[in-house]
Amino acid sequence: MKIIKTKFKGLIIVKQKNNKDYRGNLREIYSKKILKHDNFPFEYCTTSKKNSLRGFHFQLKKSQQAKYVNVVKGKILDCVIDLRRRSKTYGKIFKIILSENNCLSLYIPEGFGHAYYSYEKLNIVYYKLSNYYNPHLESGINVLDKDLKIKWPAKKLLISKKDKKLMSLKEFKKNYKFL
Repeated sequence: MKIIKTKFKGLIIVKQKNNKDYRGNLREIYSKKILKHDNFPFEYCTTSKKNSLRGFHFQLKKSQQAKYVNVVKGKILDCVIDLRRRSKTYGKIFKIILSENNCLSLYIPEGFGHAYYSYEKLNIVYYKLSNYYNPHLESGINVLDKDLKIKWPAKKLLISKKDKKLMSLKEFKKNYKFL
C-alpha cells in the first residue's frame, strides 16, 4: 500500500496492493501501519446501479465522520467538497475515479461532504467510518447545484428524492457557514 497526498489537507489517496492469479485476486484494503487511523468503529457497504448519483452527504456537530472509501466491484467518480472553516480549499471540489481495477481508495477527513457517481451496472462501495451514522445530524449539499459546476458523466441520473431536496452550497454557507 502507498499513500498519495492531495492538495487538500488530510485528504489522502491510498494505492492498494492487488495480488492476482488464475483464481482471482486478494487485495489489501486497510492497514493501520499505512493509513495511521485506528478509530473506525462503524463500517458499511453500498450497492449502486449504473448512473446512480449519491451525495454530497455529511453529518453535523460531534457526529462528523472521517471516511475511508473503497470500491470492491465496479467504478465510481468519487467527489468531495471541503466544508472546513479555515481550510485553504474551503468550498473546493476534489474528484477521483475509484475502481476495482485501479485499486485506489480515498481517505476523507471530517469536514467534507461526500458524493459519487456510479459507472458500472453494479458498483459495490465499502466504507470505514470514524463515527456512527446519526440520522438526526445528517445533512448534505445538492449534487446538481449549478454553482458547483460539476459535469457528471451522464445526463440521465438516478438520484434519491431525499438527495434532490438537499440545500445548495450558498444555503449551506448561509445556514452553517462551515463544518
